[in-house]
Amino acid sequence: MDKIKSYEKELAFQADRRKATTEFIKIISDLWYDKAIEVVLFKNQVIDKNVSDIINLHQYAGEFVQKPISIFDSVEILRTINDMVLPPAKLDIGKLTYEYHADNESENNVKAFVFNKLKGADVAEEIKPKDVVLYGFGRIGRLVARELMSRTGKGNQMRLRAIVVRGELNQENLEKRASLLRIDSIHGQFNGTVDIDAKNNALIINGTTVHIINASKPEDIDYTKYGIFNALIIDNTGAFRDKEALSRHLNAKGVAKVLLTAPGDGIPNIVHGVNHTEFNPSDYKIFSAASCTTNAITPILKVIEDSLGIKKGHIETIHAFTNDQNLVDNMHPKYRRGRAATLNMVITETGAGKAVTKALPALKGKLTSNAIRVPVPNGSLAILSLEVNAKTSVEGINTIMKKYALQGDLVEQIKYSLNHELVSSDIVGTTAPSIYDSKATLVADGGKNIVLYIWYDNEYGYSHQVIRLAKYISKVRRFTYY
Repeated sequence: MDKIKSYEKELAFQADRRKATTEFIKIISDLWYDKAIEVVLFKNQVIDKNVSDIINLHQYAGEFVQKPISIFDSVEILRTINDMVLPPAKLDIGKLTYEYHADNESENNVKAFVFNKLKGADVAEEIKPKDVVLYGFGRIGRLVARELMSRTGKGNQMRLRAIVVRGELNQENLEKRASLLRIDSIHGQFNGTVDIDAKNNALIINGTTVHIINASKPEDIDYTKYGIFNALIIDNTGAFRDKEALSRHLNAKGVAKVLLTAPGDGIPNIVHGVNHTEFNPSDYKIFSAASCTTNAITPILKVIEDSLGIKKGHIETIHAFTNDQNLVDNMHPKYRRGRAATLNMVITETGAGKAVTKALPALKGKLTSNAIRVPVPNGSLAILSLEVNAKTSVEGINTIMKKYALQGDLVEQIKYSLNHELVSSDIVGTTAPSIYDSKATLVADGGKNIVLYIWYDNEYGYSHQVIRLAKYISKVRRFTYY
């Protein structure tokens, strides 16, 4: 009889939890679409997630901070946020719930706690929306398009207005491009609608017109004809890599700034979260978001350098194959990359070791690097073998990494994994560019030689870094609490 009563209590609890989660989802949607307030749960997206997703994220959050993170507390805090007058913002409900329990004095006064934590929101600067043009529509371009359109909300930050491509514009080609946006073999279905307007050479994404422009020379385009002014051009073609070539975009009508989704010469190379504040957006017109590997390893290297000091080290990246390799053996400008990408592990060079020093000058001359391309289409791994100045341990490094993943300037960049079974397919779709594998860390006897394993979605995680940097240089970063 006692077991039956216990089971009935479990059923009742599950029903109450799922009901609370339904309210959680509704408030999240209301905040986003009515007030342009985006809520995340320890950096994980919760907009457009289902009940099971939200419950699982709360469970992960509890494991991460080693304290229960209750959906009931989250809902109570969200109710208070929904009653407040706030500017457009990005808030971490996981962090707020965790801090609510850590603050003993606030236990019986949720409203006072939330008002105290978010009191800085009333001095947030007014945001002027930014027109965005994607120059190129490849792997990174399409993922950036997906995210920009999924997170448009009320459109008070970044507005995707046009995409520049090469090749004839007709109904067939427009449909092909729409299809590539709708469904992706790696990243799945786009969470939205994509239609074509062949008459006006446009895609209608989530009901919003995005012009498709055919051009081979960036300086020849007049964006103002499309109602686009002071735009940010996100160049993801790889065709223009230095200041002189990228400056051609600035000669087009309606362009204010340019962001390159690759390492660039003669321009600021930025890993958002690490060195972006060193460059005032008002002082520069062209920026580089560096590479996916550089964005993966630089946040981790900064943490180690700041906490333990790096004497020297080697970086080996186990990288998914990319479009610049051959599917079958054929000629290629670079050695080894001509061999079949899906059949071979391919040793190749990477400039990530040197590129890191553009964001972390203190590491100049201390790092070597190389890469191995492997037969997976996405999901990569960086192995950092470092000699550090201060003696440490596995527990010591994990404690440091968890701190930086939970608070500070790198919370968007570092995800702390607790998973004993983590493999490359598990990290596909992760928004953080660096996923620290806490279960794989090694420290040699003596405590000064360490090996760190850093996973990264070389497409999706990097695309989010591009968007974060785009928001910074466009001055549309919202009030944030995480």
